[in-house]
Amino acid sequence: MALRIYNTLTRRKEEFVTLAPGRVAMYVCGPNLYGPSHVGHAMSYLVFDVIRRYLEYRGYRVTHVQNFTDVEDRIIEAARGEGTTIQALAARYIDRFLREMDGLGVRRADHYPRATETIPQMVQIIQELERRGLAYAVDGDVFYRVTAFPGYGRLSGRSLDEMQAGARIEVDPRKEHPMDFVLWKAAKPGEPAWHSPWGPGRPGWHIECSAMSIAMLGPQLDIHGGGQDVVFPHHENEIAQSEGYTGRHPFVRFWVHNGLLRLTADEEKMTRHLGNIVSIREALRRFHPDTIRVFVLSSHYRSPTLWSPEALEAAARGAERLRTAVENADDLLASTARPAAAAAEMARPFAELAEAAGDGGAAIRARFEAAMDDDFNAPGGLASLFDLASAVNRAVDAAARRRAGLTEEQREVLGRGVARLRELGAVLGLRLVATATPAQAAALYRLAQELSRERPDLFDPARLRSVPQPAPEPAAGEDAGSDPGPSADVAFRPLVEMVAEGRVRARRAKDWATGDRVRARLAELGVLLEDTPDGFKWRVR
Repeated sequence: MALRIYNTLTRRKEEFVTLAPGRVAMYVCGPNLYGPSHVGHAMSYLVFDVIRRYLEYRGYRVTHVQNFTDVEDRIIEAARGEGTTIQALAARYIDRFLREMDGLGVRRADHYPRATETIPQMVQIIQELERRGLAYAVDGDVFYRVTAFPGYGRLSGRSLDEMQAGARIEVDPRKEHPMDFVLWKAAKPGEPAWHSPWGPGRPGWHIECSAMSIAMLGPQLDIHGGGQDVVFPHHENEIAQSEGYTGRHPFVRFWVHNGLLRLTADEEKMTRHLGNIVSIREALRRFHPDTIRVFVLSSHYRSPTLWSPEALEAAARGAERLRTAVENADDLLASTARPAAAAAEMARPFAELAEAAGDGGAAIRARFEAAMDDDFNAPGGLASLFDLASAVNRAVDAAARRRAGLTEEQREVLGRGVARLRELGAVLGLRLVATATPAQAAALYRLAQELSRERPDLFDPARLRSVPQPAPEPAAGEDAGSDPGPSADVAFRPLVEMVAEGRVRARRAKDWATGDRVRARLAELGVLLEDTPDGFKWRVR
């Protein structure tokens, strides 16, 4: 089955054919650096991360470019309000953004051009548009002449009359047509400015992406991505600018737009200027990256999505289900103490797993690819992973009921099943590794403090002092701390070991009440303890 992608421009799914065989030039609109990014942004970048991963899985060589908008009205306003420069403000938010993308497991783009680094190219494009009669200058500003570009509005499906009727901004009387948009803005007092043939000024927002994409990827792209909120006017204007400048049609072969995220069903999309946001940092503090990814992948990328406690809880259960299958299989494969048993009741689940993990037409891989080839249908791809996890668990459970090890054939089948689960999970960007969130680590530290005060004979205060202290919870209404991710696990594992070993000592002393209370408190924090003949095992939910 050939890969088919929904093209916003044609409003239908089309077979994916690239400009250069085996290569994909992909440009995705990046963040505006006037404030912290939120989970609505994260959803878009997770979507395009999965698209890139799947294209590479399919054998394409992808060049991925994502821009940073580092000069724009709101950036200037924010920098002025903080008493800093736009360069310093942008640098701070770029560093934060990249750390947060790393935390989410979003692979870094090949190139991150900045608007302020591409201004010479913007000036060149504007000059050529003016020469061709597609732009005109007025009082140091330069506007794009939309009536001179045939087909303006075809991406959004709007006519100029419909655009004008729906416009919410006061029309500049200097424009030839109300929908003409600015390419270059004349300098205002106190604002950053660059030299140009029209006098000092700075670029308009739309021209930035045309210049950066052409500079990095050439005059035509295979995929241009972004949220549905930038179809008009941003991407509509990009087409007019880029095709007007290069004369190449189409500027983009496949326009791909993700649906938008809301906090409640009756609110508008999540956006910083309305304040109805959950920052990426806050989300990473509370949720495992796989939970956030399963949440995003559980809806088709073009569908609107609601950031709700119920949906996130379901995503957490789904991510845990996949991780647990991997962990249980790994534990069984690592166990060599018990003799193997080729019992009849183990034959069926291992035969089913062998079929699911194989490469035949009925196997999980074929179902996964069929789903993803249909416009990156991640919910379908994810469903195939859940089915494979169930097959792995049935085989593991069959061995557990027999209290037996595995034959060499069974080991090969189980090993292939868990390897397939990891392989296809990685295509969706799932780590399938249990890690603690910063919120869990902070709560566990508080529990350890409480226990060491109450029962220092069981929970050694000196040992607690040797454990790195996790970052404290932010105050109500505040954003999470400076770095939400990597340090949590450094503290978490020794804290779990300390508390769990104290519980073992309580049980040896027949203090069942303390043992039960500690186990229950750990479960509340998402740490599940299992008593074994050799001591205890634990995993993070």
